[in-house]
This record gives sequence, C-alpha cells and structure tokens, in this order.
Amino acid sequence: MLKIERVSDGRTTILRLIGRIQSNHIDDIRAQMDDDSVRIILDLSEVTLVDVEVVRFLSGRENAGIELVHCPRYLREWIFRERTEGEPR
Repeated sequence: MLKIERVSDGRTTILRLIGRIQSNHIDDIRAQMDDDSVRIILDLSEVTLVDVEVVRFLSGRENAGIELVHCPRYLREWIFRERTEGEPR
C-alpha cells in the first residue's frame, strides 16, 4: 500500500512516498506532480518495496530534473543498474 504526503511552500513541493509502490500507483504519483511551476522533490525515505516499472519511472523523473532524496540504497543501486543496462552499447 502506498501513502503520499504532500508539503508545498508555493515554490517547492515535497512528495513523501511511504510504503510499497507498485506500477499501478504511478498515475497517482504523476497526479501529485502536475504543477510545472514548482520544484518537485520525491522523498523516498520510507519506501519499502518497488517493482521494476516504478524503478524506471523514478529514473525517468530524475533524468527530467525531479530530485530523489533519502533514496534507500537498494533502490539507488537498482536505478543505476537500469540506467547502465538500458544504455545502447
């Protein structure tokens, strides 16, 4: 189950993602990120489990300028592996 806590000061929005994130939650996360006029930060400190589609989504968001903070080590390593394995040789 995923819980999303949103805190915004008008310039920056922090989305704290808590629990297990599955691919069917991606649209919910996107809906919370719909304001292009503010800086978006995803706080992943309490993420417990993800699937590969979520890893790819987070990697893509980071590539687009979204900051991932407090990213668990296993998740950071998985994002790195997805990026390096997905690069053309």
